[in-house]
Amino acid sequence: RMSRHAKKLRDHDINPCVAETDATTKCMDDNNYKKDMCTAYFLKYKNCRKFWHGIMMQRRRNGVKPEMPSADERKKILESMG
Repeated sequence: RMSRHAKKLRDHDINPCVAETDATTKCMDDNNYKKDMCTAYFLKYKNCRKFWHGIMMQRRRNGVKPEMPSADERKKILESMG
């Protein structure tokens, strides 16, 4: 059974980078945990976190709730950016 924390990390509405997390984990599994083989995946994950953290901080400053947009909202934000 998953802990509450683990469930949050798997929730697409809470964690905008579930796909990047999964891809990084899979890469590590596939490459015997040699980090240097998965640099691109780590970078994508880091960029994802940085991007959505910025959005979250902006929403917090503007008093927008919830601070993290839902999965549907995030999809629209990304589509509007091209």
